[in-house]
Amino acid sequence: MTRKEELQKIFEDVDNKSLIENLIDDLIFMEEQIVELRKLPMIKVHPNNPEIQKTTPSAKMYKETLQQYNNVIRTLSSFIRHDEGEGESPLEAYIKNIGTKKWEKQ
Repeated sequence: MTRKEELQKIFEDVDNKSLIENLIDDLIFMEEQIVELRKLPMIKVHPNNPEIQKTTPSAKMYKETLQQYNNVIRTLSSFIRHDEGEGESPLEAYIKNIGTKKWEKQ
């Protein structure tokens, strides 16, 4: 099952399918971008004085993409009707598994 299919299954009962589809596409795109950005250097160290350091453009892009990603997760979460007594929602389970599936360092 692809990541898109996993997410679509979670939101199969949601009414606004077109909005959900767009958010799912954005979420998957951002996950791929975050994986690639993690491979790039985040800090540039001065060759003669290691105490002088600068963040790289990739660090800024990573931070911005991660913020957008979290916003999409929050938005998607708002579509799920989650009762306290039912335990973990499918989206919560999916988010917990992201670190173990997709974002592992390679």
